[in-house]
Amino acid sequence: MKNYEATRIRNVAIVAHGGAGKTSLVETMLFNTGVTTRIGRVEDGTTVADYHPEEIKRGMTVHASLVPVELEGVKLNFLDTPGFSDFMGEVKSALRVVDGALVVVSAVDGVEVMTEVTWEFAGERDLPRMVFVNKLDRENANFFKVLEDLKTKLEANFVPLQLPIGSAESFTGVVDLVQGKAFTYKNGKAEEVAIPDDLQAAVAEYSEQLVEAAAEANDEYLTKYLEGEELTAEEISAGLTEAFQAGKFVPVFVGSAVKNIGVDLLASAAVRLFPPPAVEPGQPLAALVFKTLTDPYVGRMNFVRVYSGELRNDSQIYNANKEKTEKIGQVFYVRGKQQQAVESVPAGDICVLVKLQETTTGDTLCTKEKPVVLEGIDFPVPTLSLAISPKSKGDEDKLSTALARVVEEEPTIRVTKNTETRQTVITGLGEAQLEIIVDRFKRKYGLDVVLEPLRIPYRETIRTETKVEGKYKKQTGGRGQYGHVWIRFEPLTDGTDFVFAEEVFGGSVPSSFFPAVEKGLREAMQEGVLAGYPVTGVKAVLYDGSYHPVDSSEMAFKIAASMAFKKGMQQANPVLLEPVMEVEVVAPEAFMGDIISDLNGKRGRILGMEPQGKRTRIRALVPLAELTRYAIDLKAMTQGRAYFTMQFSSYEEVPAHLAEKVIKQAQEATEK
Repeated sequence: MKNYEATRIRNVAIVAHGGAGKTSLVETMLFNTGVTTRIGRVEDGTTVADYHPEEIKRGMTVHASLVPVELEGVKLNFLDTPGFSDFMGEVKSALRVVDGALVVVSAVDGVEVMTEVTWEFAGERDLPRMVFVNKLDRENANFFKVLEDLKTKLEANFVPLQLPIGSAESFTGVVDLVQGKAFTYKNGKAEEVAIPDDLQAAVAEYSEQLVEAAAEANDEYLTKYLEGEELTAEEISAGLTEAFQAGKFVPVFVGSAVKNIGVDLLASAAVRLFPPPAVEPGQPLAALVFKTLTDPYVGRMNFVRVYSGELRNDSQIYNANKEKTEKIGQVFYVRGKQQQAVESVPAGDICVLVKLQETTTGDTLCTKEKPVVLEGIDFPVPTLSLAISPKSKGDEDKLSTALARVVEEEPTIRVTKNTETRQTVITGLGEAQLEIIVDRFKRKYGLDVVLEPLRIPYRETIRTETKVEGKYKKQTGGRGQYGHVWIRFEPLTDGTDFVFAEEVFGGSVPSSFFPAVEKGLREAMQEGVLAGYPVTGVKAVLYDGSYHPVDSSEMAFKIAASMAFKKGMQQANPVLLEPVMEVEVVAPEAFMGDIISDLNGKRGRILGMEPQGKRTRIRALVPLAELTRYAIDLKAMTQGRAYFTMQFSSYEEVPAHLAEKVIKQAQEATEK
């Protein structure tokens, strides 16, 4: 791979629902351009793009993979992205650094969930998009049905630039409406043929649509078209490119990646239609890190899109986000896992830097003299949380190292430590993502881990007022121990954890012992009497007691206060509290009924609903205990079309029948 100037570069993300054939399409393009001598197969784990062990094992794309293709003097930097919702962070990062998107749709399955989601992501960035209807060789393939599906579900001006010749087993080639020619394919080689008679009417109809799309590119072409003049072939071609890049229409192409039908025409159209990266000459370095991997041989790899200036070997760069200077050792071009060292990378291109110490995904690399921070990457918020722990007790340090590495590589993974439940919590986008991370730990670090549901941080409190005595008296020859208190316990309902006050008269308890009493109460509150959970919402008033001039001590009064607390809790109608979360769900209107019904079934209280574009936002209060699998439930309920966030709201009393179960489980756990 050589250096290309920006005008000869096209940066394109390939997006689709899983199984539509993105990776197979890339493989066929590599074969057609002479990069490989045979077409790799996803099923066999022999593709250039899907080279990671987890991808080969599962037969699906997990990582966005950079696969450049050189064609007609142009470098097409394809980013092959995952098609499953658990890996949408990879799609978001790829779409951030490209100038266009190629959307692959199955001719059998049509527009699927992740087609809609990735289409929306690309639309958020105003990227020009083209569609490749793949798998026209498969049984039940139906191009015209898919075309209607595109128009109905994605609501854009879809204009076919090609039509299929035949379908399923009889699919042999394509009619290219721009050239006005038909081609059939044998072993990937195109041969021009006459346009079939049964397609003449469709060719005429869609050719007219194509000319209309070209005419709308600018006023000159439109005036000429409306006045009945024919546009020349050059004007049609130029008009289509201009209209496409302006987002006025979406071209639709047809073919079969596996049978290598129409792929050559698609690649050529990608060269013609997609815009080159916009570059300002003479500007200092500005580059964005959009992906990070750890390679067992070269260490940390940062994938970088260069927006201006030039990245050079053996130079210093400035990380504007971390405010740190980094030393570049070697710059690489990559194609899948293949690496090629280069001296420099110009603006507009994509490359890999290795062994940077401070740099991670989302960071901007620039010059220290003219620092700049580029727009970052809007990653999806992870919502599925599980507790993670090593199977072997001695592997805690190994797990800590592995988790630190995965957070560097996966921006959609969060790792936190819950000091209350003593669990290490890993949060991701879904089960598949977390399962792959577990497999990676085993493969890369020899580390076996266990994923478990989160423990719910319950609380205990009191509902009535009570007055109790706490007396600690111990005589063991010599100096004894004596502490004696009367304490009034009152429930607090304003959300306050604990208030200590004193109403002691006449010095029955010397003020020097007040701090010891408070300390004893606070320590005792760490473990309630129902299920051993911390206590909250209590006011304790020390109002009487007695002391011994010799035997009284801070320790004795601390123990007396603790005894009073346990007795007072028992008498003051103790109850169990649970954390309640404020949940916001954003989903298409069609799923509102199911979502609300499900939230009601989870003891949720709906606070309100409001429209948000094509979607509706629901706000509700839901107990955390009901939400441990909500990321999975919501995905199943809405086919992955909805997302949610949640934050702590308050603690509320657990219904009696559920409290009994929690208390029983806590007692059983203590007895083990």
